[in-house]
Amino acid sequence: MAQIRIRNTNERIEGEAEVKAFLDSQEVVYEHWDANKLPEALRENFTLTDENKAEIIATYEAEIKDLAARRGYEIWDVISLSDVTPNIEELLKKFEQVHTHTEDEIRAIVSGKGIFIIKSEELGYYDVELEPGDVISVPENTNHFFTLMDNRQIVAVRLFIEKDGWIAYNIDDPDFIKA
Repeated sequence: MAQIRIRNTNERIEGEAEVKAFLDSQEVVYEHWDANKLPEALRENFTLTDENKAEIIATYEAEIKDLAARRGYEIWDVISLSDVTPNIEELLKKFEQVHTHTEDEIRAIVSGKGIFIIKSEELGYYDVELEPGDVISVPENTNHFFTLMDNRQIVAVRLFIEKDGWIAYNIDDPDFIKA
C-alpha cells in the first residue's frame, strides 16, 4: 500500500483510505490493483523480455482497459528499471528532474518500488512511496518527478493519451530541495 511523507513537516500518511483521501484532495488519482494476479515468475523479474512485458499487459488487460476508458488513455507499455538496466544512472538523472507534462503521468506498479515526488501549492513537496498494486496518476501541469527507491527495482505499466508519450517540461523550482 502506498505511503505519503510530507517533506516540510515529515508527517506520514498510511492506510489505503487515508492515502486515497489525501491524494484525492490533491487531485491525484490513486487506485489499487491486485498485485497477486501477476504470475510468480514475473514478481521479482526486472530484466523483462518483450514476451514478459506482453504477459504483464495481458494479466492486467481488464484493469488497463477500464482505466483507459475512464481517463482517455490511448496506448500503454511496460517499463522495467534496475541496476542491470543499461544507462540506469543517466536515466535516473533524467527522471529526477522536476518537470511537468501536458497530460497526466500514470504508473501502475506491478513489482518493485518507486516514488513520485509531487508539489502541492498548499503543502510544498510530498513523496508518494509506491509498491506492487499501487496505481497513481499525477495531474497535467503539476511539478513532479518519479524515481526509484532504495531497492532500485521497479516494473510498471505506463498509460498515455498522446501516442508519442509524455514530453517533459523541466522546471527550475527553488522550492524543491532534494531529500
